[in-house]
Amino acid sequence: MDALAGLLEGPRARGAFMIRACFEPPWGVRVEDRAPLTVMVMVRGEAWVLPDDGERARLRAGDLAIARGPDPYTCADDPGTAPQALILPGGECRYPDGSLLNGSMDLGVRTWGDRLDGSMVMLIGTYLMQGEISGRLLAALPPLLTLTSDVWQCPLTPLLTDEIVRDEPGQEVVLDRLLDLLVIAALRAWFSRPEAEAPAWYRAQADPVVGRALHLLQDHPAHPWTVAELAAKAGVSRAALARRFTGLVGEPPMAYLTGWRLALAADRLRDTDDTVAAIARRVGYGSAFALSSAFKRVYGISPQEHRRRAA
Repeated sequence: MDALAGLLEGPRARGAFMIRACFEPPWGVRVEDRAPLTVMVMVRGEAWVLPDDGERARLRAGDLAIARGPDPYTCADDPGTAPQALILPGGECRYPDGSLLNGSMDLGVRTWGDRLDGSMVMLIGTYLMQGEISGRLLAALPPLLTLTSDVWQCPLTPLLTDEIVRDEPGQEVVLDRLLDLLVIAALRAWFSRPEAEAPAWYRAQADPVVGRALHLLQDHPAHPWTVAELAAKAGVSRAALARRFTGLVGEPPMAYLTGWRLALAADRLRDTDDTVAAIARRVGYGSAFALSSAFKRVYGISPQEHRRRAA
């Protein structure tokens, strides 16, 4: 498995919050849902995405933005427009004063806003739970990334536009999978840009020595690796590998291996019913106790608690 494939295995939407937003200027929506990841695709018109901190982004038809939570942000027709609605955890919608909207902005199946024929139409997909997105993927992303239509041509957008307003049996599952595919396609395009702000371990794949060591660790996480064995397979001395690996990746080989094993374990806890002992063996730990100790040290919770939260 290459590094990008391993990274993009993460998205697993489960009952994602999906809407088509339709507005006529002036309009503004404040988002405080603390969701781990939200995708916005402009179908018609223009919009601004305004994080409380960091760079703002102007979206035009065909553009896409991904906002990494949990920090709040505002979407509006203009940076100076005051929000007229507030989105809270779980997709709860209120007026800025805290009173309930009570469906006053509902325009049909998964359609929301002030005018069905509004000049601005945006498709929005939100992963509601942290467990739906791997921590490694979130850590690799900036708070807000954008892809403009001149570098982003995704055939999934028309399909999502049609499916998001349908009310058919199993429609939530269809939309969840489309959202996953949209995120994967968008991130693959984003990482492939010449100026991509990829994490250090991703850039290090191109190094003939460190890239070889990374592939060995990623493809065989259960193997009892040592720095000496990795160095031998990479064709350099132990000291040379340790120095070069740390310089390019930002952490020593064994520290990277620990993070990779725990990330794999977290995904398997989320996506399978395997026992903790079975997952421990699969990712390179000798016992469930050893995995649990390392997991709690890094994630702050036990594997069982991580599984309960993801479910």
